[in-house]
Amino acid sequence: MLVRMMRKEDDGTSRGGAGGDGSESTGRGRGGPDGPTGQGGGPGGGGGGAGPGGPKQARNLFSILLLLGLLLTVMVVMTSTSGRARQISWSEFRNLHQSKDVIDGTIVVRDSVILAKAKSVPGTDGSVRSVEVQISPNTKEFYVKQLDELTGGRFKEAPSSIWQGLLFSLLPFALLILLLWFLISRGLRSAAGGGGGMLGSFGKSRHRTLTKEMTNVTFSDVAGIDEAKEEVTEIIEFLKNPKKFMRLGGRIPRGVLLIGEPGCGKTLLAKAIAGEADVPFFSISGSDFVEMFVGVGASRVRDLFKQAKDSSPCIIFLDEIDAVGRRRGGGFTTGGHDEREQTLNAILVEMDGFNSADGVIVIAATNRADVLDPALTRPGRFDRQITVPRPDVRGRLEILRVHAKKVKLGPVVDLERIARATPMFSGADLAALINEAAIAATLHNKDFIEQDDLEEARDKVKFGRAKKSRVREKDENKLVAFHEAGHAVLQALLPDADPLHKVTIIARGDAGGATFSLPTKDRMGYSAKWLNATLRVLCGGRIAEARAMEDTSSGASADISQATQIARTMVLEWGMSPKLGFIRYTGADTREMYLPEKDYSQETARVIDEEIRRIVDEAYRDADRILTANWEKVVAVADALVKHETLSADEVFRLVRGETLTRPTVADLLAAEAKRSAAVPGRPADKTEEPGPDLPPGAVPTPA
Repeated sequence: MLVRMMRKEDDGTSRGGAGGDGSESTGRGRGGPDGPTGQGGGPGGGGGGAGPGGPKQARNLFSILLLLGLLLTVMVVMTSTSGRARQISWSEFRNLHQSKDVIDGTIVVRDSVILAKAKSVPGTDGSVRSVEVQISPNTKEFYVKQLDELTGGRFKEAPSSIWQGLLFSLLPFALLILLLWFLISRGLRSAAGGGGGMLGSFGKSRHRTLTKEMTNVTFSDVAGIDEAKEEVTEIIEFLKNPKKFMRLGGRIPRGVLLIGEPGCGKTLLAKAIAGEADVPFFSISGSDFVEMFVGVGASRVRDLFKQAKDSSPCIIFLDEIDAVGRRRGGGFTTGGHDEREQTLNAILVEMDGFNSADGVIVIAATNRADVLDPALTRPGRFDRQITVPRPDVRGRLEILRVHAKKVKLGPVVDLERIARATPMFSGADLAALINEAAIAATLHNKDFIEQDDLEEARDKVKFGRAKKSRVREKDENKLVAFHEAGHAVLQALLPDADPLHKVTIIARGDAGGATFSLPTKDRMGYSAKWLNATLRVLCGGRIAEARAMEDTSSGASADISQATQIARTMVLEWGMSPKLGFIRYTGADTREMYLPEKDYSQETARVIDEEIRRIVDEAYRDADRILTANWEKVVAVADALVKHETLSADEVFRLVRGETLTRPTVADLLAAEAKRSAAVPGRPADKTEEPGPDLPPGAVPTPA
């Protein structure tokens, strides 16, 4: 299947191929391990006890063990009492009595049972000496007559006490309730007093206290976000010298909110703060506040802020705060208790409960600032919002240099070229790029990382691993070649499109081929000329394969999807339709709602559909006209792709100018490899004249 590899956040410059393709183009430019120690007694402590918890903790532990032992004893006694007597039928009892096995004077009749002691009970090991016959109050009179005839009146009647039966039936439940009441009350007292009782430990904060030695991260390890580092540096300076900022009456922000897409360095920046600041750094994730028990999240918030105030000056870092800080009242709700809202309310109250003199700074991080509650982001709580953006080309170069210090690079590696070729890569993507290049160089037994390893790692991180061993039929290979040639020729001829970088028919990830573009700069916005050129390049793959194969395939599915999305966004969000004008028709963010928001009429919806169709149709007709006028160039590029599989931008431009390529083809390389193998003694020569037995007829081998 031919698919295009192009994400929405990218700017759409990669051209899909049969099976998919991607691009290197830029994307949208806007758009102490367990906390502080306790306060119990101990050497030098304030509790006065000899051990970590003092005698009070030992007494509590002894009480718990005593209660558990009592409960276990009662259960054992009740079980053993009911198990010492063997239950038999009336006929068996009569046979025992007639055989003189029942001891005289031991027969007792109660309302629901006849008890007696026997010398031995048949069918047992001799340890059972008591028997019982179950009766009912209605049949008691009948069995009394039978016993009178059987024993001659030698038995006793002992009416059962209703309180005794009630006691034996309710005693286990009463003990269990008593035990639970004791544990819960003790846990609540422990939570209120700062202890860690059994159930009280659920309400304790699960933060980690980070230090410079634990993180090993400083500001020198953070690159590409200089503005964010400067603002955070002000916070650290305040914690070290608060009087400096209060001299003129200024107030340091109570909270700082780090906003940015995943992988841009928010958590890394927080770790660098811990590495730079000589104050306690409490780190906790938003999901750690919420448990299955109601009220636990709010309790943990209160405990966290209490410990922070006791350890001031300090920093509290709340990672992924959107887990508990989402807008209240949004979305579908059943009207029941919402644990997240209670936790958020506790955070709001606690942040109002301290001031700058407390020396507590709250830093939170999220990649969904649009769903946060307005009460959380207002001044006085999170006063300052710091955006951590994707790095620009200079920032990417600095990030690559930071990560390159940890690996061995070759002498001719050009990191600046890699930085220019990775628009819209986040810091995490660049770290993965360096790591993948190191792995590839290791697998090839190289002494250091070369430029080719970095180029391959970039394509692998963005679009997936190249499937060089994949074998395709000749017709399929030809279809992919013409599809990519259609993209490449339009990319080379259209002046408003991004510059062509390379084109290949080697499968990569889910893509059967790919046409890569290389923007000359980071794009912070989209012009109508660039969007129209991109739409025409997207249409080129389907047009070329349809004309060459006289058929169409599913290989253009991703091209169609991307072209439709671009045209829809041009109409709905960017006001690029003459009929609809300078109006935004996209509703507000509806990701929190179950029903999409739609603020226009059915007639407007019809016009929107017509405009989207018009923009795409115009791009398709224009692309068809350009490719028809330059069809011989498309054929030349497609034939070269079949022979060489991958072409650089310079080679494509040479073919477009009518020149020929002189480098060896894939078949020549395979033939040369076969000759070298035949020259080695004892090594059989590879046969390249015809496909091997495992390949289908007419298959085209690719060099692995």
